[in-house]
Amino acid sequence: MDNQRLCQFLEEKTSSCKVLVVGDIMLDKYYYGEVTRISGEAPVPITRVHSSDEKLGGGANIAYNLSVLGCQTGLSGFVGDDAHCVSMVEKLADHGIDSAGLIRTDRPTTTKVRIMSGNQQMFRLDFEQVGAVAEVYAEAFQQYIGGRLNESLDCVVISDHDNGACTEKSCAKIIELCHNHGVPVVVDMSGHNWVNYAHADYVVANMKRVNQVLLQPVENEDAAIEKAAHYLMRKYRVRNVIVTRSEKGLSLVGNDVVKHIPTKAQELFDVLGATDTIAAVFALALAGGLNPREGAYLANLAASRVVARVGTYAVTREELQGLLRAGAM
Repeated sequence: MDNQRLCQFLEEKTSSCKVLVVGDIMLDKYYYGEVTRISGEAPVPITRVHSSDEKLGGGANIAYNLSVLGCQTGLSGFVGDDAHCVSMVEKLADHGIDSAGLIRTDRPTTTKVRIMSGNQQMFRLDFEQVGAVAEVYAEAFQQYIGGRLNESLDCVVISDHDNGACTEKSCAKIIELCHNHGVPVVVDMSGHNWVNYAHADYVVANMKRVNQVLLQPVENEDAAIEKAAHYLMRKYRVRNVIVTRSEKGLSLVGNDVVKHIPTKAQELFDVLGATDTIAAVFALALAGGLNPREGAYLANLAASRVVARVGTYAVTREELQGLLRAGAM
């Protein structure tokens, strides 16, 4: 791989790329503390909180990853009229992410609250309403995406977390609109409905999701991954599959390309957000004119940094360039 070419891409091309992230978006909240004792009210630990943090999650985290890399980034999805939405909009503005595509609905802004003791997650609270949104909101969502495509985009990322934005009807319309404008579609799937992604250019999935859809464990070896990916392509009519494989890197499988990319991983600490990073960096690579092999290589390199951190984390251009210059992979 030509690392110098990739460094030049990061330096010169990313700021002109235009990517829109659509689908399920959320806010991640963290409360950090220490377990001091067991409650006298119930057999549960009491955590004394000493700090808290809020981060963008789901599709919003993909948008954040893109913005940190200098991309012109927009975000569209469903939020509520609540304090969590206010926090999300503020964070998007802080990172220069266009939030004009947020559709206000009568449901809460999806928010995941995690209680942490040291590096250990104690439990999680989910504020959300799953299922398809009302038709009036779905239509506004699709109209916004269509309008952005008319203005010019280089790539669209669909983020599916089974929260209701990415129904079969909605995905079909989005993919059709994108292809009518010659814009590639990358799906970051954390849901279960592969049928929704028919004709998508690339679907990014981890081993857990691949195993779930195949109803049997797939060995984390190159040949088995290839076989599984080709089966998914045929059955669900997707054009290419990117399988994230934890400490073994990732595999890009399509009719015209098969590339297994190992990683010289740092310690595998937390995989939360890794597929978000891979989808973001790969989409940025496509938007900037890199070929799929180069995009997968760069995405895998970025993910190797993310899994060494707690929670979601966005890799900077400088970090990636440093790894490329050091010949990290």
